[in-house]
Order: sequence, then structure tokens, then C-alpha cells
Amino acid sequence: MCTCSRRRSRSRIRRSLGHEVSGIVRAVGTGVDHVRPGDRVVCSFIMPCGRCRHCERGRDDLCEVFFTMNRLSGTLYDGTSRLSRPDGRPVAMYSMGGHARQAVVPMRAVFEVPDGVPLTDAAVLGCSLFTACGAISSVAKVRRGESVAVIAAGGVGLSMIHLARAAGAERVVALDVDDDKLALAEELGATETINSTRADPIESLHGLLGRGADVVIEALGSTATAKLAVDLVDDGGRAVLAGVAPIGQTLDVDITRVVRRKIQILGTFGGQAHETMPEVLRMVEQGGIDLERLITNRFGFDEVAEAYRALEERRIRGRGLIEIAPELD
Repeated sequence: MCTCSRRRSRSRIRRSLGHEVSGIVRAVGTGVDHVRPGDRVVCSFIMPCGRCRHCERGRDDLCEVFFTMNRLSGTLYDGTSRLSRPDGRPVAMYSMGGHARQAVVPMRAVFEVPDGVPLTDAAVLGCSLFTACGAISSVAKVRRGESVAVIAAGGVGLSMIHLARAAGAERVVALDVDDDKLALAEELGATETINSTRADPIESLHGLLGRGADVVIEALGSTATAKLAVDLVDDGGRAVLAGVAPIGQTLDVDITRVVRRKIQILGTFGGQAHETMPEVLRMVEQGGIDLERLITNRFGFDEVAEAYRALEERRIRGRGLIEIAPELD
């Protein structure tokens, strides 16, 4: 099982092909002892090597090998892709390349799914919930009673709204341009919503909270929304940038306000796999995450093209899931 999503890259939308995966282990390599054939597993989209300088100090979310080999070259860590065209030419992999009946995944990105957690639905944990948990818990460090504003109620933004409430945020305000997504945000925990096509977001947020938010999370990836995140933060607050913007876009902010008002601007790409994935799995097992509400669209393997058309046309409110039957020899 895998999901489809969009991430911005350069000047266009880049389709993320199979970077959220759950399934059943078919075989393991040398030295793998935490999972066995037949185990139900889910994979984190960040696949730590365990050997680089960042992994060695416990910051596997910054794994240099992952970003250099997988993200830039489209390969696994032996320098090859497991995907190829009919004529044998290699196809670059995006994470583990999960839009296939089999996938090869580095061992530090594989986690056993607890009994009682639906294996198919667990696929969405690998990026949207994994990314959201890293942002809410590790970077923003949302505390009970705080106010949180989330800009862009897409798949990742909705997960952040859901987890912000689970973390104890008293007020969670969702900002978007789509009323359907804002309605879903309310179902997932938003206490208030703002449609920024009909109201000024800064005035509206101040009208709701009486001030800026303690934490503002930007989940789209654009110059305008990143600047808005900083503008929406209260004195001493944290602006967390999670959206991946086209390469070359820069952030233009009022430096004096940032300095005098002690505003923190923080970046987050995903969680630390060895800590965040177990935390997300515990939350699902304990009922703290509502996967049924987050997954709004389901597709079969032969409907992959339709899934991406729906995504491009913004017909997927939350997360789209593609179910792929495994090959059995």
C-alpha cells in the first residue's frame, strides 16, 4: 500500500511516487534482525543510512547519504535503482519507489505495525503523520494550552492540525483557500478556520485570538505563505516552515521585528525516524490519530493515473491511498 502526494520542486509541482509505504516483509538482508519475513511493516520516507555524521549523533532526519544518493541521484545506497524500464534503463527512485508490487527499503526506515492498526491505512504514517509529528513534537515543541495556526490544510497540514490538538493545543486555527479542506480541518481538530480569499489572515487571526499565535506552521511552500507565517506569530513565538518551496525562493521578513520580539524561525523536513515513527505508531495504537478521517480517497493499483489526476485537480481533500496487491511467487 502506498500514497500519492505533491511536493513543490523547482518551478513546477513534482509528483511524489510511492514515498509512503506499508506492506508485508518478504525477505531481509544480512544484519537485519528487528523484522522478519511475514511481519507487517510501515516505512518512513526518510531512510537513514546510520553511518553519516548526522546519523551518528542521532539526527537521522538530516542523513547526508539519504539526501545525496536518494533525493539527488534517485538510488539506494549501493548506487543502484531497483526500478527499470522494459528495456532495462534505470528509473530514479523517490524514497523506496513504492508504486510497485515490491520495494527495497534500508533497514532503519522499516517499522513493525502493531496488531490492531490497519496495515493498508498505516501507509499514511510514513510521510504526512511522520512529518507532522516531527514538526509538532520535535521542532515546534507545542505545549498544552498554546495556540497554533496552520497555513495550508493539505495532507500534511491536516496531520499537523490533528497532532497539534493531540499535543494539547487549546486553539488550533486552520488557514486555507478551500472551504472543503477547512471543513475537514474542523473534523480533525481545528477550533477555528480562516479562508484567506475572503478575509485578511492577519486581521482575522488577531480577531480570533486577540494576538498572534504561539506557533505558526507553514505547510505549503511559497514565499508569500512563509512570510505570512512569520507575520502571524505572537511575540516570542515560533514560525515553523515545513512546506518545500521551489529552489531559489527566499524569505523576506522584517528583521527588526524578529529581533525585538524574539521570534524564532525554524525549519523542519521530517522527524527523526528512530524516534518519530515509534511515537506515531504508539499514537495510532492508542487511538490518538484518526486515520479514517485523514484518508479521504482510496484507489486500486490500476487507478494510479486517476489518483494523480484527482490530486492535480485538487479533488483529494485529505490523503489519497493506493492499494497494491503484492506479487506472490
